[in-house]
Amino acid sequence: MSDQLKPMSQRLHESAPSIRQTVRFLAAATIGAALLGISGLTLTGTVIALIMTTPVLILFSPVLVPAGILVSLVTAGFLFSGGCGVAALTALSWIYNYVAGKHPPGADQLDYARSRIANKARDMKDRAKEYGQYVQHKAHDATQQGKREESFFE
Repeated sequence: MSDQLKPMSQRLHESAPSIRQTVRFLAAATIGAALLGISGLTLTGTVIALIMTTPVLILFSPVLVPAGILVSLVTAGFLFSGGCGVAALTALSWIYNYVAGKHPPGADQLDYARSRIANKARDMKDRAKEYGQYVQHKAHDATQQGKREESFFE
């Protein structure tokens, strides 16, 4: 039987929400209305309190503003020093795990970088040694050349 042949009241009854959905909607609407009312009262109270305390804040602002800045700086300092302490403890824990052979994250990269640096240092040492020998050989040749020229002029 198609929807067009059913009477209108039967179609409305089938598409109507269930009792459970109706109760949920009413509960949500009640809670929402209550929270909206409470937020309105809170806003009103905040505005009234601000209006009443504005003269006091203006009178004491030469003291309150520097005190607020000082409290902010002290708080920032404590947070920064705490963060540095946590970073130091983390680094020390990582180093301990690395030395103990527990293979912390990043140990492979550190080992790879250390081997690359050691290889490059070895290469530079060999180059410096070769260059030193080259300079020594050139100096020896120059002194030999100087001695030959001296003997030529004598």
